[in-house]
Amino acid sequence: MSSIITIIPARGGSKGIPGKNIRPLLDKPLIAYSIIDSQEAQLVNRVYVTTDDAEIASVSRSYGAEVIQRPIELATDTASSESALIHALTEIEKTGISPELVVFLQCTSPLRTGSDIDRAIEQLRSENADSLLSVSPTHRFLWHQVNGVTESINYDYRQRQRRQDMNPQYMENGSVYIFKPWVLKELHNRLGGKISMFVMNEEQSHEIDSLEDFEYVEFLLNKQSV
Repeated sequence: MSSIITIIPARGGSKGIPGKNIRPLLDKPLIAYSIIDSQEAQLVNRVYVTTDDAEIASVSRSYGAEVIQRPIELATDTASSESALIHALTEIEKTGISPELVVFLQCTSPLRTGSDIDRAIEQLRSENADSLLSVSPTHRFLWHQVNGVTESINYDYRQRQRRQDMNPQYMENGSVYIFKPWVLKELHNRLGGKISMFVMNEEQSHEIDSLEDFEYVEFLLNKQSV
């Protein structure tokens, strides 16, 4: 049976903010936003959460997600999201589901919508792409240091342009990833083949990595509801 599924990885061992994935954000636990976004996307058929944590599993089920028990070795600080995705996809396929596309959502991006997911899926299909990442425009001047040498990255500081005259550049925002299953299985990566960029506005792209982020995103959510 072909379908489009969402997989949301959510491990229990967050050290920066203990219990981050189920910490309340306004009136709901953080993970609920990603589950609800998937449910509101018209093109998504099923929503899965892969977790090692019993409380996250319970909260996820209460919001209507199906839960995949993630092995402890795939829930460490050093385990990649791709390893959890591969395990989850393997378990899902054992049930007879062969997804056409996998939507990978991170709990830390609660400002996307179901409509964003649908539009991203439609864009991937229309561009005949194999994978997609969401991005936001950036007009910042970037620098780095290599072997003690300080260098400009995306512009020549000796011929500084106005921001509005620079070629468009985009920042990966971590909100939405979509891929055909073969990309993950063969490349062990969320991205591969022909890659599409789904542009979101900068305000929607804010991620939660600190307590201050919780406060700021609550402000943005309250602003949206006015």
